[in-house]
Amino acid sequence: MTHETRFLRADLHLHSCHSGFAGHLRFLRALDCYSRPDEVYATAKARGMDVVTITDHDSINGCLDFLDRHPDANDFFVSEEIECRFPDVDLRVHLGAYGIDERIHREIQPLRGNVFEAAAYLRSQGTFFALNHPFFFFRGQMPIETYLDVIADLCPAVEARNGTMLREHNELTEAMVDRWSSMGRARLATTGGSDAHTLRGIGTTYTEAPGSTHEEFLESLRAGRGRVAGRHGSAWREAREIYGVVGRYWMNLAGLAGRGGVDLPLGTRAIGVAFSAVSLPFEFFPLLVAVLHKRDESRMVADVATAGSK
Repeated sequence: MTHETRFLRADLHLHSCHSGFAGHLRFLRALDCYSRPDEVYATAKARGMDVVTITDHDSINGCLDFLDRHPDANDFFVSEEIECRFPDVDLRVHLGAYGIDERIHREIQPLRGNVFEAAAYLRSQGTFFALNHPFFFFRGQMPIETYLDVIADLCPAVEARNGTMLREHNELTEAMVDRWSSMGRARLATTGGSDAHTLRGIGTTYTEAPGSTHEEFLESLRAGRGRVAGRHGSAWREAREIYGVVGRYWMNLAGLAGRGGVDLPLGTRAIGVAFSAVSLPFEFFPLLVAVLHKRDESRMVADVATAGSK
């Protein structure tokens, strides 16, 4: 009698209100995401995710917040998106680290300034990790051939489908991974996730891997048995995320964001209201901003594809 292999689904790239402040609006204490951990979990489950995690920016507080209230949630595991830098080069990268604990989170923070040290540490701990949206920050800071060699050696996995990146970005990443494997250069696993900063995108891009528990799911990913699925990104999707975060920021100013918001001092709230009023016409331009971002992303991907094929 044969048994059909069960595949579990997980969105391996999503955020909560513990992802910190938006870099360009830090002075307003505007959050990068306003989704509460419980909302993230419930939405992921409602969209068919069998196991759930949260990958906040340089923080596991969202995961710990959820587990504090749901200690018996055996379909949930702790993860993080770690921002690292190349030494001596103005290039950032994001590493998605999965199934970690408080000690690993604490010990990797001092290593973020050197991505090679951070990756070596995660490997030493047996942590499964992936290079997220590999060409998002790349703007020719080093020769593309050098960068591709680094990717091949840096991580055991690469995010081959990100729900906010263009189809050509994701397909270029997957083609690179396949090419390295066929050449015997490197055999990298692939991951997929929505990169959702609002509830609407959660679970629309995901990873599937064999298993019946989140531990078996992660072990299958380590063994390269995962596969990516779901939506690619677009200008409209990026704009929708921006509109969603801006809307929650306005709710936070009005004191309506609930536990997903941040307690704003009266002075900061007044500055935020004034800034929003003055900049109101421009806050309806996210679609234009997203179109320009995606135009630049498409050009960058084309340049990388051309250089990488030589």
